[in-house]
Amino acid sequence: MQDRPEGWGALLSGGNGIRSLALAGGVALHAVNVFIATTILPSVVADIGGLDYYAWSTTLFVAASIVGAALSARLLLGLGPRGAYGAAALIFGLGSMACALAPAMPALLAGRIVQGLGGGFLFALSYAMIRIVFAPSLWPRGMALVSGMWGVATLIGPAVGGIFAELGAWRLAFWSVVPVTALFALMAVIVLPKREAAGGARPGLPLLQLGLLTLAILAISLGSIRPGLTWTAAGLIAAILLLGLIAAVERRTASRLLPQGAFSLATPLGLAFASITLLTVAVTGAEVFVPLFLQVLHGQPPLAAGYLAAAMAGGWTSGSIASSGIAPRAVARATIVSPMVTFAGMALLALLMPRAAGGWPFTACLVLGLALAGLGVGYGWPHLLTRVLKVAPAAEQDLASASITTVQLFASALGAALAGMIVNLAGLTSPGGVAGTASAAFWLFAVLALAPLAAVLVALRGARLAQGAVGLVARPADR
Repeated sequence: MQDRPEGWGALLSGGNGIRSLALAGGVALHAVNVFIATTILPSVVADIGGLDYYAWSTTLFVAASIVGAALSARLLLGLGPRGAYGAAALIFGLGSMACALAPAMPALLAGRIVQGLGGGFLFALSYAMIRIVFAPSLWPRGMALVSGMWGVATLIGPAVGGIFAELGAWRLAFWSVVPVTALFALMAVIVLPKREAAGGARPGLPLLQLGLLTLAILAISLGSIRPGLTWTAAGLIAAILLLGLIAAVERRTASRLLPQGAFSLATPLGLAFASITLLTVAVTGAEVFVPLFLQVLHGQPPLAAGYLAAAMAGGWTSGSIASSGIAPRAVARATIVSPMVTFAGMALLALLMPRAAGGWPFTACLVLGLALAGLGVGYGWPHLLTRVLKVAPAAEQDLASASITTVQLFASALGAALAGMIVNLAGLTSPGGVAGTASAAFWLFAVLALAPLAAVLVALRGARLAQGAVGLVARPADR
């Protein structure tokens, strides 16, 4: 029987409140840093050079983040919650300082790798700690709070980065996250348990799978930043083949990257991950080009376009918070309604975004489409993540927690690469201009709308299977 969700007061008061702030801070640090770095990168290149390696700042950061997320279960097992969170914060802080001190682009890229590794640890550990420090009845609220930090980051990150860029002090943008990192690390050391309850035998490191996953990310990234459809398609095909190889290795090894059943659509866990992947691909793929569409087709200035595009992240956060307290019997329905709402938002954007119309009423309709796309994902998100924890094998709970972030980050990279391929095929660069951008906008949203549509079918089957699996998995004792 599922535990009925408790109210926000139980999560945000007393000791739980401090724990919540510490865990949300881990994700917020990672997310805010993503937007800060994106905003100040033009200023960085203008100061220290390295335009040829512009895209590598993001590529290497994402690849390192995925490796960190994948290794977070081992870090947690080895150092315990308190030590793991402290080590992750230390790595992230050192990477930030290295970026702030970088005299040239190669040094900055090295710092971004360290920063990405620490950020991946923080991101994944924040999800993993929810299972450890909170009762199961608080898991949906905890998931909503932690995932909602991305919505907060879309408002804070560009503003912080923009201010420092305007002041010509991009190094201070990196320095600014160091004391905040130290503060959250101190809070975590105070409130997190030193050790998790004893579990099973320590698994080996999935080095082969990590290597293959890193190659898949680099293939996607390289394909998306090279001109021409051939490179993009080759990158995606290479990534798919590498993922197939990872799945084959996972079936034959005890050193796993993802929990048992994660690659199978015949298990509740595999279906939950499929839903997470499809929804992430749809939204992250779309949001890459929304600011560009708003500027070219609708005449919005860059700052306004950035904040209008944040309606998607705001909808995600609002949906997560609104649905986190629904009754257990309504959870299955929420995971089905979720992709339906996202599909409606994407369809509305496919109809309206290509039209070079002006005026606030029309802009409001665009914002509605963006908000619906994010709202749909957010409405089902806490329950999909909670389902991962509840249906994963009891002996692989730490691995399941870490795998949430691994899958989400990989799906984000996949969505960005897929979006790049769609818009290039649709004419963004050739013929280009308003006509090419309008065509790209239509086809991007129309094609990506197929992802939430497929997620509806996945959710229908996943909800049925999960009902039989939840409750059979041994739950960890309350800490």
